[in-house]
Amino acid sequence: MKIAVIGQSVFGAEVFKHLKSKGHEIVGVFTLPDVKGKQDILAAAAESEGVKVFKYKRWQLKKQVIKEVLEEYQSLGAELNVLAFCSQFIPNEVILFPKHQSIIYHPSILPRHRGASAINWTLMCGDNKGGFTIFWADDGLDTGPILLQKTTYVDPDETVDSFYNRFCFPEGVKAMGEAVDLIETGKAPCIVQPEEGATYDAMIKKDKVQINLDQPAQDIHNFIRGNDKVPGAWTLIGGEQVTFFGSRMWTRLQPRGLQIAIEGASKPAIVHKGGMVLFGNDGKMVNVSQVQYASGKMIPASKFGKDDASTQKLELTCEEIKMGETLKGIWKGILNTDIDDSLDFFKAGAGSMDVIRLVEEVKEAFDVKLVNEDVYMNTVFEDFFMCVVRRGRGIEDKEPFTFIAVEMEANKMKLSFASQLFIDNEFVDASNGKRYDTINPADESVICKVSEATVEDVNRAVEAAKAAFEEGEWGRMNARDRGQLMFRLADLMEQHQEELATIESLDSGAVYTLALKTHVGMSIQTFRYFAGWCDKIQGKTIPINNARPSKNLTFTKREPMGVVALVVPWNYPLMMLSWKMAACLAAGNTVVLKPAKVTPLTALKFAELTVHAGFPPGVINILPGSGALVGQALSEHMDVRKLGFTGSTPVGQTIMESCAKSNLKKVSLELGGKSPLIIFSDCDLDKAVRAGCGAVFFNKGENCIAAGRLFVEESIHDEFLRRVLIEVDKMKIGDPLDRSTDHGPQNHRAHLEKLVEYCATGVKEGATLVKGGAQAKRPGLFFEPTVFTNVEDHMMIAKEESFGPVMIISKFIDGDIEGMLRSANATEFGLASGVFTRDLDKAMRVADSIQAGTVFINTYNKTDVAAPFGGFKQSGFGKDLGEEALNEYLKTKAVTMEYN
Repeated sequence: MKIAVIGQSVFGAEVFKHLKSKGHEIVGVFTLPDVKGKQDILAAAAESEGVKVFKYKRWQLKKQVIKEVLEEYQSLGAELNVLAFCSQFIPNEVILFPKHQSIIYHPSILPRHRGASAINWTLMCGDNKGGFTIFWADDGLDTGPILLQKTTYVDPDETVDSFYNRFCFPEGVKAMGEAVDLIETGKAPCIVQPEEGATYDAMIKKDKVQINLDQPAQDIHNFIRGNDKVPGAWTLIGGEQVTFFGSRMWTRLQPRGLQIAIEGASKPAIVHKGGMVLFGNDGKMVNVSQVQYASGKMIPASKFGKDDASTQKLELTCEEIKMGETLKGIWKGILNTDIDDSLDFFKAGAGSMDVIRLVEEVKEAFDVKLVNEDVYMNTVFEDFFMCVVRRGRGIEDKEPFTFIAVEMEANKMKLSFASQLFIDNEFVDASNGKRYDTINPADESVICKVSEATVEDVNRAVEAAKAAFEEGEWGRMNARDRGQLMFRLADLMEQHQEELATIESLDSGAVYTLALKTHVGMSIQTFRYFAGWCDKIQGKTIPINNARPSKNLTFTKREPMGVVALVVPWNYPLMMLSWKMAACLAAGNTVVLKPAKVTPLTALKFAELTVHAGFPPGVINILPGSGALVGQALSEHMDVRKLGFTGSTPVGQTIMESCAKSNLKKVSLELGGKSPLIIFSDCDLDKAVRAGCGAVFFNKGENCIAAGRLFVEESIHDEFLRRVLIEVDKMKIGDPLDRSTDHGPQNHRAHLEKLVEYCATGVKEGATLVKGGAQAKRPGLFFEPTVFTNVEDHMMIAKEESFGPVMIISKFIDGDIEGMLRSANATEFGLASGVFTRDLDKAMRVADSIQAGTVFINTYNKTDVAAPFGGFKQSGFGKDLGEEALNEYLKTKAVTMEYN
């Protein structure tokens, strides 16, 4: 078919190419005259194919067709006019001349939204369905009979650009080809438009799109997005016109930030890290991501009313000055006009395709990578030039990461750490401003004041974590890239390991050398181990019965849970954080972690390092505060899908109940222990004594797998005790930062007082207190290493853990393995256990019979990042460490498909 294409722009060019590819003869292309020597894209496309191009300034004069124009058009002998994105008025003499007359593309579902701004009105009216119409041209305004229509959903946050590029443009090009095919085959419908439901909408112009803020938030949102990016809805702030872009309904909590008064608004806007929130008269909120001043300068809305580093003048090098001249040449090549510093790229006639060209030419000329947004945010040449210089220097326009740090000197080094809550990659005060003292147990001095989280803060943190998982970069990140972030974090922890160990020692009382090797050292190892797992989390293919004659395939996918809450104890603050969080992140979840109220500082230092490592906002959130408030709120929160807890059994039971009653969230619990350590007479006694002391007194007994009761074979009992007391006498109690110290202070006063009460109960029940049993006679929360013997099954100290430096020794008759195992298993706990013997059969008999999640043979405390760790019975369920830990943070989805 012989076709005349009348129109302009990229859409017109693509329709031209599509019709030509389908074998139609394009007898001529009619488009706009060149602007400043620059021809329309449709003209360029036609010329490249050798098709005649006509560039009429107008087709008629005083409502009369121009004779010469009409004759030139008629001489081509077109059988059909295809009007693709045509902004000129085409007279009826042209419309009706071809055999098949003319068809027009219109971006709305006619008869709704007739007029030149159809997509704008589709969005401003809040339509949930949109599309386009191809209709037969007549002498009315978009009133001709309908040939075909295509419809689609309208996303709630759709903009003019996104809706056009997602649907109207690509599907419209194809539909124009489909319409021509229908005409050629004589099958084209001609359906008269109904007048019912018809709307005639005014053409949108800048002076007509001032935002009415005295209306519901949804209507404000629709108005802003309906004018994004052209012409841009605006309001007055301080008497200056400010245009808004990137609107979304804000369904999160009201953000904290800088309040900005806006004329006609029911409440001040709030500038926050995610943009600027506007309030409707219904109290609901709209968030805009970008604003533009009357000068044309565009900035992130989060920077409005603040100092903006991107506007500061830079001292240019000679090379950068030359770069400016080259850049002017690039602009001139695109815009075909002289360039001065105040020239606006878009006001000079640039379009969306020119943005892509500019980005690519800058990359080629200077090896500087820009994104399209850099052009839209810096439309004036001077601003754009400074943007290119900043990118060339590696400077991003992100807000700097700053916080009010606690600074102090200790352990011959300068320490710096945060003391506020960490939410959405920001350190912030608690919602009520409340703070509490965190204490150095070595002398009971106040280290600093720390923000104490509220339920509102829990809601904000969970909200941030949910957004990061469902909408943010983290949820879209490749598994291998996630692993690289974790490796980078581990490297930063290693670079700061001495500072972390010092903070841990000050805050928890851990001996510095132990904190450096274990508290911090194993934390680094844990993150590196699970970083390696990120891209190795795999499903399975499963053979199932086929639905003959078809075939079936079932495979499984391992998917993250979503938002995970972690509640960790005070004995190994950083290591317990790492044991849980590393596996959780490797699986792809986001985290809200509550450190123990008495030991929050290494968690907050860790939070600082996660930002420097590049973790996106909301992935990791840290909330110091009380377990009764923060922990309970996390247990009950409906958006938390998994909770991991390490702590006491009674608290674990409460958490499990709350998790079940709220949303049946998945739970893993590592709870109390009363780990038996069995010493047989055939053991290497020196080794058993050293390991036995380590099993009890390691980390001043504040160790979940500490040997809670030693069973020593009767024939070696006295000698074992004698040697233990010699080892205990060698232990130096003192300043945990002193490298020669073996035994530091207990973590906090309440725990120290419980230890005093625990030992008094042991004496009262008839156990023999051989050594210690009291607070050390020195300042600070030091408790003497303690040894009890003659401990019998019925005694409280035989059943309950001390969680302190208390050795509980029970002897058993030589050879009475069964009796000893009955006593060892006669506890509701089952976290760990150990056995020392040279007899492998005896060792394996114990390992098979003991009811504990971990069994050590001829060693103790030998945990490793690759070995699963967790308990039985009331010591909880679920695993930390090793491959099995990943299962705690993953869910399995089975997918079954059928094929021939």
